[in-house]
Order: sequence, then C-alpha cells, then structure tokens
Amino acid sequence: MATTSDKQVVFRQAGETLEDRFRRLAAAWQEAVAYHSSTTVRNNHPAYREIIGLGIDVVPLLLRDLEDNHTHWFAALREITGANPIPEEAAGNIPKMAEAWLRWAKDNHYSW
Repeated sequence: MATTSDKQVVFRQAGETLEDRFRRLAAAWQEAVAYHSSTTVRNNHPAYREIIGLGIDVVPLLLRDLEDNHTHWFAALREITGANPIPEEAAGNIPKMAEAWLRWAKDNHYSW
C-alpha cells in the first residue's frame, strides 16, 4: 500500500519489524512536517496516521522516542490509549507534557 503527501510515497515493506516500520514512518513524517507549526498538518500527515494505525503495540516505541527526543507523539498517544494525562497547566510546555505521559506510562506498567 502506498500513501502520498508532499510528493512522498510511503510503502509497507515485507518482513519489516514493528520497530523498523515505526522508525521508517516516523522519519518520513518528521521530514515532511519539519517546517510546519500547524498541529493539524502534523497530526494528519499520512505517516503519522499510519503510526496511529499500528495500535497499542507501538506505544512503547512512541514512549521511548518521547523520552529520548521529546518528539510530539501526544496526539498519537492520546488517540491510541484513550488517555490524556497532561494537566491543564502543562499544556504547551513540551517537557512537562512529556513528563506527564512518561509518568502515566510507568503508572500503567508500560516499559520501553
């Protein structure tokens, strides 16, 4: 299956592990939206949507990337898990948002 956005095609590759697929999709997403400040653009990119479609199994990979790089996986985590652990006063503060998600993950027995 191929998806297109910004003249970019993303293919599913045979024999790919979940982590390989996540890394490939994340790289495509980051390259495509690197200069977009719009969360709508960022969160609706086909690669981001495909990562969400990977479901609950991708959550540890999102958490690891969130912890290591503070990558904005907040919408993906919220959509996949149904949780929203970010307190209102932390909204917009990326380090505090990441901290809230990582604390939630530990409280819910996720490991990454």
